[in-house]
Amino acid sequence: MQQDKHPDYHPVVFRDRAAGYAFLTRSTASSHETIEWDDGETYPVVDVEISSESHPFYTGKARTVDTEGRVARFERRYGGSGQDAAGG
Repeated sequence: MQQDKHPDYHPVVFRDRAAGYAFLTRSTASSHETIEWDDGETYPVVDVEISSESHPFYTGKARTVDTEGRVARFERRYGGSGQDAAGG
């Protein structure tokens, strides 16, 4: 590797406040905020909105989708009589 051409790659804590979950990894992300980790060392901390602990795909918790609004919009747009146009 050539010197001074690559970004600083260092340990960083990523914290998901919604799930109360944090993990230590290496990254080029930086932050002025720091946190003391379990090993007694102080690391920069980056707050994220969604992590594997809070994302519905990874947790298995499905979100409810408002399908009634979609059906009502379809019926309003294309007619909601429910009869077949050819059998009329």
